[in-house]
Amino acid sequence: MDWNHYRFRSLWALPAPAPAVYRELERIEDYPRWWPQVREVTRLDDTSGVLRFRSLLPYDLTATLREGRRDPAAGVLEVAMTGDMEGWARWTVTPCGTGALARYDQEVDVRKPLLRLLAVPGRPLFRANHRLMMRMGRRGLAARLEDGRQAV
Repeated sequence: MDWNHYRFRSLWALPAPAPAVYRELERIEDYPRWWPQVREVTRLDDTSGVLRFRSLLPYDLTATLREGRRDPAAGVLEVAMTGDMEGWARWTVTPCGTGALARYDQEVDVRKPLLRLLAVPGRPLFRANHRLMMRMGRRGLAARLEDGRQAV
């Protein structure tokens, strides 16, 4: 087993139609406004940017994201990631009742030296840290959508 390889999946039930959720998720530069663990986003151009994020554990991760697929009709946003984590991440947004379901899939290899060093003993904490980050992201986006704070 490669202790530095991770696969994550999160499902977010959200109180807005799928197109509205998709529009929020594609505006990555707005993530810090509703997702506390996304500390900073720096756009490099129309299809890439650098994210700095941090959850409960005392370390920041930085990754450069490059657009891989943007398909509003299918509700898919996919990026390639390099930096402290290398791999890919994908949002898939589908209608669900009167709202939407946002599915997040991610497959990465950790490259940050300290996290690689702590791979075996730290793995349960790293996974819990990711779950917390995703839970807070869902809450933040749901509140933004419910309050109508999203841009038109």
